[in-house]
Amino acid sequence: MALLSDVAIRVFFLLLVVSAAHAKGKEKKEEKKDDKESADGPSADGPSGSASDGTYDISKLGAKDDGKTDCTKEVEEAWASACGGTGKQTIVIPKGDFLTGPINMTGPCKADEITINLEGNLLSSNDLAKYKANWIEIMRVKKLTITGKGTLDGQGKAVWGENSCAKNYNCKILPNSLVLDFCDDALIEGITILNSKFFHLNIYECHGVTVKDVHVTAPGDSPNTDGIHMGDSSKVTIIDTKIAVGDDCISIGPGSTDVNISGVTCGPGHGISVGSLGRYKDEKDVTGIHVKDCVFKGSSNGVRIKSYEDAKSPLTASKLSYENIEMDDVGYPIIIDQKYCPNKICTSKGDSARVTVKDVSFKNITGTCNLPEAVSLLCSDKKPCEGVSMTDIKIEYTGKNNKTMAVCTNAKVTSKGVDKANTCSS
Repeated sequence: MALLSDVAIRVFFLLLVVSAAHAKGKEKKEEKKDDKESADGPSADGPSGSASDGTYDISKLGAKDDGKTDCTKEVEEAWASACGGTGKQTIVIPKGDFLTGPINMTGPCKADEITINLEGNLLSSNDLAKYKANWIEIMRVKKLTITGKGTLDGQGKAVWGENSCAKNYNCKILPNSLVLDFCDDALIEGITILNSKFFHLNIYECHGVTVKDVHVTAPGDSPNTDGIHMGDSSKVTIIDTKIAVGDDCISIGPGSTDVNISGVTCGPGHGISVGSLGRYKDEKDVTGIHVKDCVFKGSSNGVRIKSYEDAKSPLTASKLSYENIEMDDVGYPIIIDQKYCPNKICTSKGDSARVTVKDVSFKNITGTCNLPEAVSLLCSDKKPCEGVSMTDIKIEYTGKNNKTMAVCTNAKVTSKGVDKANTCSS
């Protein structure tokens, strides 16, 4: 009996040793698995808020939607994960108010496509000391989409008083709200851009940008709040967009080519402008600008081409067309101004002998103006505007004491179907 008990005890002990060894081996395997997962990155829906489908919600990364807590870190963390991922990646800004300082979204990215789904509101901090340049800057990214029903709120009202550009030619520039630099194949759709500190949307050195069904809004007296500005960019399309701002609704800067604008409503604002041109040295030509099916309501200008009379270098604006435009109580509906000098702070050296304006077509432009000069072609005597054609133009001044008129200097114009009061002779 005693012998059998000793054997039983030894067998039981042996079983314990084998079981312990098996458990230890299993633990090592689990540790190796954990180490591999750590090396490969966080697991799906882990503490970092990442997801196996490539979607990054900033609220799951810790962003607070109280409009007071700085969420810059969470937004940039979402960008870093999306940019570093592969395939299609999505950043979600959910409903709520999320305050941020300057946001840097820089590529190039590994992802094939990145979508920023803006359903809530991003609010720009008014602590100007935080900004070296712009608020949201996206650089060197291909196949980018920003979409949703949310808002980029620049909260500019609190700092517009810091803008001295009306008095100082070399003024300090406040942050632009959304900037695309060196981006290709971008779509901005459905969102609202509100009360920017400076320009609302700035497109620079980009190829293939579409802005669709976007609302851009700021008070008519807000300083330098251009709606959409572009420069050195090609194949830019702006459609079905409403812009009400304190400066140009759309400004088309030097180096812009192949630009198509349609279905835009502008006002208040300073109109849709080519230029200003000639402020800086070595600016590039502007060509292939087409504006059609647009409405201007109460804007100070309608369609405008403007160049400095002290232009620094020669350049040309050519192949510009404006068609099917409706003017409603506009200041200067059609204007070419080669003596542009905002706030009389530039150094005048006579007419702009270095900027050439040619091949400009105005067709089917109708409506009303609140100043007598329905048409103003103020061209240089040294470089007259060439190849200007006007077809089916009928704009009426609504005032009582002055008649509708066309003021034209140094412009070579051909006309057909133009109301007598809007006619420019060659």
